[in-house]
Amino acid sequence: MQRIYFDNASTTPMLPEVIDLMTGIMRHDFGNPSSIHQHGRRARAIIEEARKKVARVINSSIGEVFFTGSATEASNMTIKNAVTDLGVKRIIYAATEHHCVLHSIEHTVRHNNVHAVSLKIDSDGRPDLEELDMLLAQSTIKTLVCLMHGNNETGTMNEITEIGQLCKKYGALYHCDTVQTLGKYPIDVQQAHISFLTGSAHKFHGPKGTGFVFISHENIIQPYIHGGSQERNMRSGTENVAGIAGLAMALEKSNEKMAENFRYILTLRNEFKARLTETLPDIRFNGNQEDKFLAHVLSVSFPPGPKAELLVMNLDIEGVSASSGSACSSGVEEDSHVLQAIGHPHERKTIRFSFSPFNTLDEIGRTAGILKKLLPAGDFKIQG
Repeated sequence: MQRIYFDNASTTPMLPEVIDLMTGIMRHDFGNPSSIHQHGRRARAIIEEARKKVARVINSSIGEVFFTGSATEASNMTIKNAVTDLGVKRIIYAATEHHCVLHSIEHTVRHNNVHAVSLKIDSDGRPDLEELDMLLAQSTIKTLVCLMHGNNETGTMNEITEIGQLCKKYGALYHCDTVQTLGKYPIDVQQAHISFLTGSAHKFHGPKGTGFVFISHENIIQPYIHGGSQERNMRSGTENVAGIAGLAMALEKSNEKMAENFRYILTLRNEFKARLTETLPDIRFNGNQEDKFLAHVLSVSFPPGPKAELLVMNLDIEGVSASSGSACSSGVEEDSHVLQAIGHPHERKTIRFSFSPFNTLDEIGRTAGILKKLLPAGDFKIQG
């Protein structure tokens, strides 16, 4: 029986046409884009065409898109250099941000004259935008707001246009991690008043090791990596031509099929929720389930029981790949920083199932059946 892959929030399978494109480029267009001969010019043309495609998707100018090795690199670049180059003295964020954002903020606070403020969040992980409004209104200190579009663990989405409007109103900079939403939801950096946006190809069926950052022309920062003059002096290092072309094609293809993919994936998610609710007692779902949620992410909270602790491993043995909502440190497993931030009961076990257009309703049914077999109703400790 073919394995089931339900870990698409972690990484996605590449589109076959992206693989074909990249293979052809690696075979025939191997020139260094900085070289002035024909091989170099061909490679440079591939990169610039990819830049145009990305800019069209996010509604930016071509000169505001810079390719990087990952979204993690892009977030490190924007957060750290916004402080050193743009005079940022305060960073406002949420405790549910990705570690690349949180750890960059921690590093910046330690090594620079800047302080960070964590917004209050509700039980679904939504930041308190009234508090954000108050914080921005009460001080004219140069501020960077770091709030993601969609949470990679719970699937809760933020109102990025409302956040961007608040930042514009008070003259704050807005960094938005869109790793989980690019290619899945419309994103317009102009409408949302975004200063910095980061994305990663392998989250929308492109290659690993390739990302990009949008930097508004109003907030140009200095290079994070020094060396040559690649990416218009913004990011040194010989460009990954095939990876950049693969990123652009994957984003363009995902964007073209956005509505169709959303409807299909939402059908998978709803069917899985219904199956679990019908067959397993005391099932709960983390994150917003009412309106603003990522269709491809379903964070399932299982009640305590003797077989719940090893659920990810047992699913793997049964042929299902999914992610745990826990981190293991010194042999002690505990909830992730996101689950802790939303107050998830530590005695319950969370599994994140995440879907893509490559998944099927048959896989949904098979996985629900496997869970029913792995977690007999009598093993649960029903909680009030």
